[in-house]
Amino acid sequence: MASPSLPCANCSPDGTSCRNTGKSSCANCRLVVEPEWSVEGRTPTFIRDEAPVPFGGMKYLFGNVPALDVLLLGANEGEAYRSQLRLLFAASGDLRSVVQTIAQLPQSYEQPIDIIMNDREFDGVARNAIILLLELTAEDRDEAVDCILHIWYSSFIRKSHVDIHKQRIRPLIQNVCDKVKDKPARRILGKTWTFEKRSVRLVLKKEAWDKLLSFMNVPDGLAIDKANEVRKAVTLARSRVDRRDRDYLFLSPSHRVAKQRFRQDGLLLPFGARRSEHCEPNPTFFQSVDSWPMSDSADPLMGWSLHEVDKTPIGLATSDIYGKLFYYVRSTLEKFMVRMTKSAIAFQLLQVHAETLPNHLDGSLDRIDVSNISDGGYLGVHRTVALMAPLLRAPSINPHATLITLFVNMVEEHSTHEDKVESLKTSSERVFKYLPPQRPIRGDNDPFIIMVAYAHGHVQEYDHIFERFAEKAQLTLMPVMAKAAMKDKHTIIEKWPYRLKLEPGQEGASEEFDRLMTSGLSSRESYVEWKRIQT
Repeated sequence: MASPSLPCANCSPDGTSCRNTGKSSCANCRLVVEPEWSVEGRTPTFIRDEAPVPFGGMKYLFGNVPALDVLLLGANEGEAYRSQLRLLFAASGDLRSVVQTIAQLPQSYEQPIDIIMNDREFDGVARNAIILLLELTAEDRDEAVDCILHIWYSSFIRKSHVDIHKQRIRPLIQNVCDKVKDKPARRILGKTWTFEKRSVRLVLKKEAWDKLLSFMNVPDGLAIDKANEVRKAVTLARSRVDRRDRDYLFLSPSHRVAKQRFRQDGLLLPFGARRSEHCEPNPTFFQSVDSWPMSDSADPLMGWSLHEVDKTPIGLATSDIYGKLFYYVRSTLEKFMVRMTKSAIAFQLLQVHAETLPNHLDGSLDRIDVSNISDGGYLGVHRTVALMAPLLRAPSINPHATLITLFVNMVEEHSTHEDKVESLKTSSERVFKYLPPQRPIRGDNDPFIIMVAYAHGHVQEYDHIFERFAEKAQLTLMPVMAKAAMKDKHTIIEKWPYRLKLEPGQEGASEEFDRLMTSGLSSRESYVEWKRIQT
């Protein structure tokens, strides 16, 4: 991809920007930041034994693990595969894995694709439906990509985005609401929109259809200043300053500045891009005049591979990480849209509990991605596999059909106190190879001590914890209990994709460690791929 030209970063106080192309970059930025707790000589609040501080809503509209190509066709069915594909995202969250999967389809694949997306959270389903309809009603690809990117990730959007939203999407929703206005509130109703070879079917309760209309407008009286005040009360909450300072410890100076800028304005743009046009609150975020739907740590970067984002060429501003994300997502959306115009793709969006999905689907799926509903705090591994594995195509039809389960909390749930004590002993030497002391330590709350403590869990390996979990859960008996078995060899995603691969001192090891520590990942995330047993 050719490096895009970036605008000059010189901005005036009123938000207007220089319109020339940027020709120079900062060569030796050496911003020094000392956490507030260290300056004041106190214990940081995240160490104290206090009640949790409220820090925003609990909706996951950006995702918290990188997007996944669930097909990886070349390594599975093969790029010359000639049968239709059906995919289920049982707890989809946002669209990132759908977009990534379609964008990565080989050009040689020309068969129809059915994609079913489900999530219990209405906000996610509503936003996914809106984004898909924006794509399918697009008259100009560049305009649509820009609109989708900002509806997806920016807290404030352009007037032109609002106009597209209201002129193209609202009439589609309004028409359905008008037709079903006399139906009972809890009646389940479906609508299919067809655009040549592509279609979107949305199935919601009648009351949810009515609620979907509210995603076309912000609440009355919510102007941009008030909306930003509501958002910043979460993203820049004074009570969370120590947590922000801790998160910033591992960031390079330029990335720290970029992340703080995103917390301040909530715009996914290159650092030097003009912001004054983004003057309308994003209605898919602002559904209330006094609350922000996400936590203060919600970050678009967490939904994509930081390694791939960081490789994105953007010209002189090589440290503009959100600028790189902007161009990376834009490029991925462009590939997604190009592929959509060439393929017969049918989307179906549901808002049901994952346990009820077998009531809506048959056993003809080639991939099922359940996210982490297989964690103990959700459905758990037995219930998840027992429900989902029968929905896979039989091995005689597609031996590559796969159920993908993610375990985010498994290591924490199955670690003992003795494990944690022992891991501190075994990981200390490795941590100090990545983080050698640069100066004398100034007490227990020295930022370096906090960095070391935080890094311990990221440099360890947890195979023994997984084996304990597998034995306790009797996963080897799943062929009997659920007619499914763990795949001996993963063909879509590694078992531990985010653990450190390089040893300290190897070329690239320091950069790999830095990426992990700033990615929002813990390295404890574990995937298991399952196959249906022939019956």
